[in-house]
Amino acid sequence: MIQELKNNYGHLFEDALLNEINQVGTFKEVAAGFKMMEIGDYVKAMPLLVSGAIKILREDTDGDELLLYFLEKGDTCALTLTCCVAQTKSKIRAIAETDSKLIMIPIQQMEEWSEKYKSWRHFVFESYNNRLNEMLETIDSIAFLKMDERLLKYLAEKVRISKNNTIHKTHQEIAYELHTSRVVISRLLKKLETLGKIELNRNAILIKDI
Repeated sequence: MIQELKNNYGHLFEDALLNEINQVGTFKEVAAGFKMMEIGDYVKAMPLLVSGAIKILREDTDGDELLLYFLEKGDTCALTLTCCVAQTKSKIRAIAETDSKLIMIPIQQMEEWSEKYKSWRHFVFESYNNRLNEMLETIDSIAFLKMDERLLKYLAEKVRISKNNTIHKTHQEIAYELHTSRVVISRLLKKLETLGKIELNRNAILIKDI
């Protein structure tokens, strides 16, 4: 685990902190689709992502989901950090978008490392800032972009995260994540196929020109 820590976090943390993370952290591998955190759970550890991608979702009163942002290699979740500090229940759902490797850090270490290591404090504050900016982008997309523009942005982000031009999602799953109806998504995807930008297959979308 120490080598993966150095490869992914060596540019952020000093050797002493890397060694402490190696001592107290728990290495975890999860498959795509694995639910890592549910709304209402108490947070007992915070993740440091070594590889893969995790999607962070919110849910409205009707049970519909909204994609907030993705966590990628070298990231942690600011909303998880908040729950750790406040010792409150999770307000988000975290699901592995791709096969992922993580190092889980006990929440007891957070306060100690914040006092002990300047690099850890900087990492935590930077994580808050990055996730806040991503949530603001999500809000801006909902408020200012038309649904077809949001869909194009969503598809492009999926390709970037998975590094694969084929997106294995149903129309209903995309609708959930964009907080709209399946009918709307199906209509817009068909329009994109007519324009030659995508190719629709069963439960998969081939991205050709986005």
